Amino acid sequence: MSRYDSRSSDPTSYRDRRSDSGFGGSTGYSSSVQSSSSKSDHYASEAPRKVDLDGLPHFEKNFYIEAPSVAAMTEREVDEYRQRREITVEGRDVPKPVKSFRDVGFPDYVMQEISKAGFTEPTPIQSQGWPMALKGRDLIGIAETGSGKTLAYLLPAIVHVNAQPILSPGDGPIVLVLAPTRELAVQIQQEATKFGASSKIKNTCIYGGVPKGPQVRDLQKGVEIVIATPGRLIDMMESHHTNLRRVTYLVLDEADRMLDMGFDPQIRKIVSQIRPDRQTLYWSATWPKEVEQLARKFLYNPYKVIIGSPDLKANHAIRQHVDIVSENQKYNKLVKLLEDIMDGSRILIFMDTKKGCDQITRQLRMDGWPALSIHGDKSQAERDWVLSEFRSGKSPIMTATDVAARGLDVKDVKYVINYDFPGSLEDYVHRIGRTGRAGAKGTAYTFFTAANARFAKELIAILEEAGQKVSPELAAMGRGAPPPPSGHGGFRDRGRGYGGGR
Repeated sequence: MSRYDSRSSDPTSYRDRRSDSGFGGSTGYSSSVQSSSSKSDHYASEAPRKVDLDGLPHFEKNFYIEAPSVAAMTEREVDEYRQRREITVEGRDVPKPVKSFRDVGFPDYVMQEISKAGFTEPTPIQSQGWPMALKGRDLIGIAETGSGKTLAYLLPAIVHVNAQPILSPGDGPIVLVLAPTRELAVQIQQEATKFGASSKIKNTCIYGGVPKGPQVRDLQKGVEIVIATPGRLIDMMESHHTNLRRVTYLVLDEADRMLDMGFDPQIRKIVSQIRPDRQTLYWSATWPKEVEQLARKFLYNPYKVIIGSPDLKANHAIRQHVDIVSENQKYNKLVKLLEDIMDGSRILIFMDTKKGCDQITRQLRMDGWPALSIHGDKSQAERDWVLSEFRSGKSPIMTATDVAARGLDVKDVKYVINYDFPGSLEDYVHRIGRTGRAGAKGTAYTFFTAANARFAKELIAILEEAGQKVSPELAAMGRGAPPPPSGHGGFRDRGRGYGGGR
């Protein structure tokens, strides 16, 4: 094991910051780390780099000590546990999963926060992801949203921060989390604040659409954790409000979504500013070729953990209904559907365009439905207000573009309606995944037109995998048959009404 991957077995070697206030003096690192070319990893797309790390201070990143109860697990017990929790692993020297929080070896101040949050056992991604992340190796995690992945990387990040010398004036962050949307970034910050408070770890959230002043002030005061969307972070770096010289723990959350949104150049630019021997954790809900290519560029000798099947599939707790309609039938169908299901529960309606979102919301409000909309052209203040109204149930209907499809964590969304079918099956799965969270049941309704016919075959596969009924009209479209005449089909035509026997 290389020198910078080792730590003493003394549990007090976690740096205790709870008595620190503000900037401490410069603590000073030990001598520079060994060349990370020792990580010669077949995963990198090019030959192992010869990296000059002279002058870069040493940092600790391996904090994992296997608990006796974990060490005692036989290979058969490990395999059975992983199979039961749908955990698939790849990589060299993969650590055994942990079954309880005590097995992880988190410091007391982290355990207190876990206890305070009322968690009973680690989720599958945490069970396998925590030992991997704490060992200091690069990590690829494939898990759907709502799987507990935020804490899978944040709690090891807190341990990582507490083992590094405290910030000196002018230092940038130690942990950088990149996220595709403002909403997701804010949610990650809430968790970082909650779990970092006991050790006085400071964080800030950097995203566009709001004044820069407060964000600049946070960066100038010094923060150990920065959660950022790529565009605003580059802006802050180019304005010299922050730098990434101290970043040793990098997280790319929802990498697939960031690529969908065209952030590839920005991500590459940001990562090029971070020291090459950092620890990188790369999270994605899906694993298309583009996501894999980016991972190959940035990660070395990574562990890989997949929760559930790597194939695209929908949450089985969600009842899915697909209605074959024509474009001009959609609004009337929507109103009839709302009349059947509206019971004060939260209903999320997805549209393809901002314009469509605003038009349908206006029409719904004119017709007496309590609807609000959220999309990328809204100011951050308005988006926050709409989310707050929706979360509280004051406005139980929210229309949204895909800005809300991932990372939006609103409890108790009972129904999702795809007014417009999305541009990919991945987005379909993520949209409907806004319901049926945390063990609850949910229902998704989808309007499917002749223009969506190219998705019919893959959509049928997702429905069948989840044990859902496929209508004869959709099955015919999947075989390449022309769509049925206008007005044929529909939720009611399947003899179970809009409610689907809820």
